[in-house]
Amino acid sequence: MRITAGEVKGRTLYFPTKSGQRPTTDFLRQALFNLLGALADKTFLDVYAGSGSVGLEAASRKAKQVVFIERHKDCIAAIHENVKRLGYAQKVLVLSADVRQGWRTLFERGFQFDFIFADPPYERGLIAKSVEILSEYPVLKDDGVFILQHSVREETGTLNEGWFMADQRRYGDTFLTFVRKVDS
Repeated sequence: MRITAGEVKGRTLYFPTKSGQRPTTDFLRQALFNLLGALADKTFLDVYAGSGSVGLEAASRKAKQVVFIERHKDCIAAIHENVKRLGYAQKVLVLSADVRQGWRTLFERGFQFDFIFADPPYERGLIAKSVEILSEYPVLKDDGVFILQHSVREETGTLNEGWFMADQRRYGDTFLTFVRKVDS
């Protein structure tokens, strides 16, 4: 795994092979960030962060702040190792927490994000749960985008009131689903 673009393009990332996690491929990260466009002065939350590859890609592409939520200790160690390798200690915040606790902490601290990326374990019903938690702890800016990476075999389910699917792209067996708030 490597950073695909930006100021640390080509740098190798560490991934804990014993974690049982599924990393987001270089190809999928590149496709995602090509769709998102420029990240300068944007804030980015990487939920179910794994090794942190998606959030670190955002940092390389000049996001002004990146926050990670991850609960597995091996993955937390990998995120810290990757942050150290890339020299982004001042640019990122790593929360060792489950998703609900992490979102609540960010909400209580007044965080607001331009982009939230969630890559939960596939086919466990966590897509709908993630949207529910975001509705409970609204840390997405009004014009922000919530991006869900999930299996094509997993339905996004019915979105909570106030949310709509703005776009969905298929890459092999994976969907990137882009969710936005309904205009008030």
